[in-house]
Amino acid sequence: MTQMKKWRLLDTGARTATDNVAIDSALLKARSRNASPDTLHFLQYSPAAVLVGYFQSVAQEAREDFCRGRGIEIQRRITGGGALYFDSTHLGWEIVARKAAFGLRADDISVKVSEGVVAGLKLLGVKTAFRPRNDIEVNGKKISGTGGVFDGDALLFQGTLLVDLDVESMIRALRIPTEKLSAKGLSSARERVTSLKDELGRLPALEEVKAALRHGFEQSLGVSFAEGPMNGDELKLYERFREEHRQRDWINLVEDPPEEHLILRSALKTGGGLIRTAVSVDARRRRLKYALITGDFFINPSRTIFDLEAALKNIPLGDAGAVIEAFFESVSPDMLGLSPADFREAIETAIAKMDLAGHGIDLADANSVFTVNGTFEEAVESCSLLLLPYCAKKIDCEFREVDGCDQCGECGVGDAYALAEGLGLQVITIHNYEHLRDTLAACRENGTRSYIGCCCEAFFVKHQETFREAGLPAALIDIEKDTCYQLEVEEQAYTGQFENQTELKLPLLEKVLGNVRKNSAAV
Repeated sequence: MTQMKKWRLLDTGARTATDNVAIDSALLKARSRNASPDTLHFLQYSPAAVLVGYFQSVAQEAREDFCRGRGIEIQRRITGGGALYFDSTHLGWEIVARKAAFGLRADDISVKVSEGVVAGLKLLGVKTAFRPRNDIEVNGKKISGTGGVFDGDALLFQGTLLVDLDVESMIRALRIPTEKLSAKGLSSARERVTSLKDELGRLPALEEVKAALRHGFEQSLGVSFAEGPMNGDELKLYERFREEHRQRDWINLVEDPPEEHLILRSALKTGGGLIRTAVSVDARRRRLKYALITGDFFINPSRTIFDLEAALKNIPLGDAGAVIEAFFESVSPDMLGLSPADFREAIETAIAKMDLAGHGIDLADANSVFTVNGTFEEAVESCSLLLLPYCAKKIDCEFREVDGCDQCGECGVGDAYALAEGLGLQVITIHNYEHLRDTLAACRENGTRSYIGCCCEAFFVKHQETFREAGLPAALIDIEKDTCYQLEVEEQAYTGQFENQTELKLPLLEKVLGNVRKNSAAV
């Protein structure tokens, strides 16, 4: 009879974010050196913390002023993925082990470990399921997020279990990535997450939850656990990493490039998550000075992204695609739902904004123009339609919830109508998400070849798949002033009930429309 493998159960209790990240680093490094056993680790956070993913920018993911005012610590995880809000009511769980112990591919390991959480929660009376890429859900609502990182043959795979949930603090501490919400098909943070308290109708004791997870992991991994403390090697590493991780250089490891440089940006939603790029370009010499790649995705080893950024430094703009392909031919990272082509598209989409200067658009405005299903030229050369958001009309306008405009001069929509009509373009006011989807489907059927539209960047990123599925080249222009995403009421906008007035970027819209040939493709 085969003897069941013995693993350590380590419970470090409630600690600061810096302490917890240092423990993660120590456990992983020690396991990679074969200086510690395979381990199940339970942890908590006190005070509350925002933990950005390894590849993410703090400025993009956390509301720093709010966090400082509430005593919420900001730290950087050693794992990839999206930003998390973690307070003392959440339970962290981690598997630290040799990769060889599983004998599986990276994707399969995440499923195998997550099966332990699913089995443990079932013991508590909560039926859950693993949802690729990295969530454990209850009836479509996330109850635990997961992520992992490798160091040689050692892996750390971790998750956050929502025992209770302070939604208001989470929303305000994080710059909620609304594009991520879109991937789940949900319209608000309240609709995408749940907790054990919500599902059980009571707040279970943490010891009860830990015991259930312990049994779940024993069942899924075929091991038994014995409680034990950190060993001497781990404690020495912990002290070293704690000093490193409290430094600003670690917390701000990923930063936006300085704004005095010409920075062109893109946001690409892929099957493996969101890739954000910011490229610094020398417009005169047409060279890529450097690229910043951030977002919500998983790739191991972690240094792959930094090595790719190094390969993209100071090269001709036209060589970026070939450099990316050559880079991935030379390395074979573990990527979940990603391909080299995704990184190439993300970088080249940002670089392509250089070409807007040739169309009379200042490069300072380039990041306010988003293209889909083709180039800017393809979007404007056969354009026959202008789409406008209802929220740009006055709140009490008789046309706010219907098509049309009497061009009263009390908002910018009238000017937009006048510009479009002068070019023989049809104008449609989009009233909600379903109306957008139906309108794009109708346009595809009636032979529309391309269009121009206005929407905020967050809306475009969130619904990027919808725009893509329409198959029509489009140039979309950002809007401003208290959008539903800035006010965190996107659910109202989704259903056409947003009670605020935004503003069109009329000077930019005029420049974009200036590239449309009059009556070139009248509907």
